[in-house]
Amino acid sequence: MNNFIIYQIKDLQDQCIKDLVEKENFSPDLIEIEYYLNLRYHGTDTGIMCSPHIYRASPNDLKYTDFLTSFLNRYRTEYGFVLNRDVYVDDIRVRGIGKTMLKDQNLARVSCRKEGKLEAIDSKDVYFDNHGFIKTRLYRFEDVLIKDTVYGPAIIIDKNSTILIEPDCLAHLNDRGDLVIEVLLETTEHHLPTSTQLDITQLSIFSHRFMSIAEQMGRILQRTSVSTNIKERLDFSCAMFDSNGGLVANAPHIPVHLGAMQEAVKYQIAFSKENPIKNGDVILSNHPACGGSHLPDLTVITPVFYENSDKPVFFVANRGHHADIGGLTPGSMPPTSTKLWQEGAAFKSLKIVQNNVFNEKEIVEGFNAPARFPNCSGSRNLSDNLSDLKAQIAANKRGIDLITQLIDEYGLKVVLSYMGYIQHTAEISVRSLMKNLCSRCDFEKDDLSCFKAQESMDDGSNIDLTVEIDKKTGSAIFDFSGTSYQVNGNLNAPKAISSSAIIYCIRCMLDYDIPLNQGCLEPIKIKIPEESLLSPSEDAAVVGGNVTTSQRIVDLILKVFKICAASQGCMNNITFGNDKGGYYETVGGGAGAGPGWNGRHGVHTHMTNTRITDVEILENRYPIQLNKFSIRENSGGLGTYNGGNGLVREYIFREKLKLCVLTERRVFHPYGMAGGQPGSRGRNTLIRKNGKHLNLGSKSEIEVDSGDLFRLETPGGGGFGTKKELQENTFDEFLNIQVIQSGSLNQYSYNQQSV
Repeated sequence: MNNFIIYQIKDLQDQCIKDLVEKENFSPDLIEIEYYLNLRYHGTDTGIMCSPHIYRASPNDLKYTDFLTSFLNRYRTEYGFVLNRDVYVDDIRVRGIGKTMLKDQNLARVSCRKEGKLEAIDSKDVYFDNHGFIKTRLYRFEDVLIKDTVYGPAIIIDKNSTILIEPDCLAHLNDRGDLVIEVLLETTEHHLPTSTQLDITQLSIFSHRFMSIAEQMGRILQRTSVSTNIKERLDFSCAMFDSNGGLVANAPHIPVHLGAMQEAVKYQIAFSKENPIKNGDVILSNHPACGGSHLPDLTVITPVFYENSDKPVFFVANRGHHADIGGLTPGSMPPTSTKLWQEGAAFKSLKIVQNNVFNEKEIVEGFNAPARFPNCSGSRNLSDNLSDLKAQIAANKRGIDLITQLIDEYGLKVVLSYMGYIQHTAEISVRSLMKNLCSRCDFEKDDLSCFKAQESMDDGSNIDLTVEIDKKTGSAIFDFSGTSYQVNGNLNAPKAISSSAIIYCIRCMLDYDIPLNQGCLEPIKIKIPEESLLSPSEDAAVVGGNVTTSQRIVDLILKVFKICAASQGCMNNITFGNDKGGYYETVGGGAGAGPGWNGRHGVHTHMTNTRITDVEILENRYPIQLNKFSIRENSGGLGTYNGGNGLVREYIFREKLKLCVLTERRVFHPYGMAGGQPGSRGRNTLIRKNGKHLNLGSKSEIEVDSGDLFRLETPGGGGFGTKKELQENTFDEFLNIQVIQSGSLNQYSYNQQSV
């Protein structure tokens, strides 16, 4: 170890010993010293506090103390790989512990009972999982002697605590008066299912276990990331997939990611026939032709091998939005892009970790590649890209650990069986839903119930949808024939986006509490014309398709089934920055009303589910002052149930920047339904510091100066039902109902807020 570090450690050690001797009256020979170094790789932001590989080393052995091995082991455990670069010491911690001699002495206990058999003071019926109600004896702690053995189930009551001895456990006192509980090993696994036959209770348990894995992946990703986009706005999604790439379970993250991610996993599985995926590999992909949504959404995919399996038994993946990956403009969301290469770095299939080694050179080259193209730059914030990729890898590592634990607990055959049952249950639920929707059809053709609707984009492009449902089987065809050709802009949406929109809408319409998974799409066939707005060519620009067209597809699906009025139909994408980096955010609006509910005000709707960045963080990290953030009054459509109001958000720029606005619903109103009025259109206005007002339209890229103000007014949601019906019905008690926030989604939201 470096002599300077040894000197610093010894100096801190002397201070610890001095304080414990002079202030606490400990003898020097009863003081134990522990050493810690806060270590990190050069070029990274996250340090790890490490003790020596030999946990407690003598001060005389400091020169040979091995902190590096401890750091490498911790880093590999956390992230799944190690780096080939220097390790820096950020700070040093020395802990002095004063010991007493009590640990070597048997403590005398004052017991109320001197002799005789231990007697219970009472017994109660207590419920235990896997056992039901069992008669349980109650004892006083002061009655228990060292020679006594207490068999579970039992409850031991002390003045300050209550100790539960579960069934198949026993307790006894040691010489120091501590109560020791032993678990009988031969009965610890009796509750585990050994049969692959369907059990309804176990089906629910596995459904929640699978979702919990994805949720915990998300917690790790949020905790270990560094960018505002992932850590604060939560613009990411995590999920697990079967060996064929089908979605098994996901956390309630971003809907536009979840249906599309399985297409990315399936592409990598097909590609692996030429380039096999091995244990220790991690794959990066974001290309729209490979299941990507748009280039800033980077997908990290990791195979899950179990024991000696020769191919993956599962896959885990996450998709996170990176604020800048190069391209024409800071933030990599250019509103005027016409080609894919203008939107930043593109990865079809890159092994960012191979044989547990992080391939930083290839990754950096990929992020710098856009600089080869005219007027484009490589990533403007490479350090954030690398840090967030490592966080994404770490999230997958957590998912692998949890899946492995699940298989260890239940066995591979049982886990795979229940995965199949969950997907099959989703399929049955969707077929039932489709049959129930037949009563809403526009016309019938033989045994088919047919639906038809159209939506128009602000540029005049149209999206057409015809749905045909087989009334007997519940199978459905979603046919987008008639949709406009791909555009010479970036509203083109990859095929995976349509899959995401369909699976999201189906899940919203289901009354059953089932996880979103591949089974939801089994009864569905999707037809999309090639080189159309919803299936563009490989080199077409798509950055706006993910964030605007996706919302309009959802509006169209809900419209074709006559479910509810349109929500804002946009994510209101705002990006600004310069050569030093960029910031990107999406802003909420009004939600559409439906039969029995008013639309919510100022919320993210449908395909997005991100948070808004806290104003303190926004103003501290970026040259921006937030002048106003409020509800846009009277922007929701009126009806029996009113649409939600949009938002007003005003930014004052504090230095010269490039502002990019990528929005929709600035030309066409969000539709109302069943006689409800449409919601108000959005509006984008730039107010120069000299007072000049500019209408920026739906999509714009413009230079702004210090003192300029940008006002974003987001659309409102459509209303449902006519106003006359409101006066005639008797829904007053429904409208005044107090909704209690509860359930798994509310708990998940609480957990995210508390990180």
